[in-house]
Amino acid sequence: MTDPRDEGAERDATTELLVERVLTAPGLRDELATEVLPLAGGDPEARPEPRTLRSRPSGPDRLFRLTGFAAGGTTVAIMLAVGVFLSFNAADAISVAGLSFFTTTEWSPETQDFGIAAVLFGTVSIAIVAMCVAVPLALGTALLISEVAPGRFKSFLITLVDLMAAVPSVVFGLWGVFFLQESVIPVSQWISKYFGWIPVFAVTDADGVRLTDASAFTSSAFIAGIVVALMVVPTQTSVMREAFSQAPIGEREGALALGSTRWGMIQTVVLPFGRGGIIGGTMLGLGRALGETIAVYMIISPIFVINWQVLKTGSNSVSALIALRYGEASEFGLSALMAAGLVLFFITLVINFVASSIVARSRSGAQSEA
Repeated sequence: MTDPRDEGAERDATTELLVERVLTAPGLRDELATEVLPLAGGDPEARPEPRTLRSRPSGPDRLFRLTGFAAGGTTVAIMLAVGVFLSFNAADAISVAGLSFFTTTEWSPETQDFGIAAVLFGTVSIAIVAMCVAVPLALGTALLISEVAPGRFKSFLITLVDLMAAVPSVVFGLWGVFFLQESVIPVSQWISKYFGWIPVFAVTDADGVRLTDASAFTSSAFIAGIVVALMVVPTQTSVMREAFSQAPIGEREGALALGSTRWGMIQTVVLPFGRGGIIGGTMLGLGRALGETIAVYMIISPIFVINWQVLKTGSNSVSALIALRYGEASEFGLSALMAAGLVLFFITLVINFVASSIVARSRSGAQSEA
């Protein structure tokens, strides 16, 4: 007996073969175009065109888009307004000082002998010290929270880090002056003793004689950098933690399933995926470190000399200079302070643009190897 299912399959195959032969027969398309389309009211010369899909945003979508554009435009407008304001008020000082404004270490606008070479060097040195301390600490804390800490302890650490970001700068400054400085001086002495052969860690007088007294290590760029580092760690940690927490669970589990240890999984999955967050958090902290005012002003001993020895007493920064001289500045002195602020403003913009380009080229997850 013949199976009905076999007969049905044979009929379907025969039908498909006949349809294919009919559709591929010569002249069939022209015959259909001349006989079938006119009967259906179609145009024989017409050819099928692809459909175009057009989305019509709803009212809430239009409102959200308009709000986003307005917020972005307002931010750009405010930045431009700040730049124009600083440029307008700094024009007198820049016209008098010229390019020597960037090479002069003295600050005496009354005698028209002023420049930001010393304060700009101090700003950069404090920021570098802060980043050397803050980035490893923030990276380790972010990995601890996202990859190691259990549920309840993880929530506690997130809350604690976020609360640290809310502590005022003046509190950090007071803490640095009355507590941290006394504890850091022995560390500075130890670094100078064993690594003093490196010029940046040497502490000497004008004649090159090595100094060991504790008073030579107070109010230094090193102490100010540590305080600023602890101020920017919460911000950097939050940005890095959010980037690490977005690493795909499938790639995490795949790395562990292939025999990787937890640290191996972090190296091959989490860190490559969060590379943009690491760079973004670092640059965000650097921008704040360059502009920190009150804490630095309370700790450093202001000098107008380029001090290459970060452990030695005496440093300065652009923001601290503005806070120190603003109240007593003359009209021309105020213009000079505006010029210093304009330089710091442009440095911050450059850092942010560089950070944006780096983050765009190292998109989170693009380099994942798991």
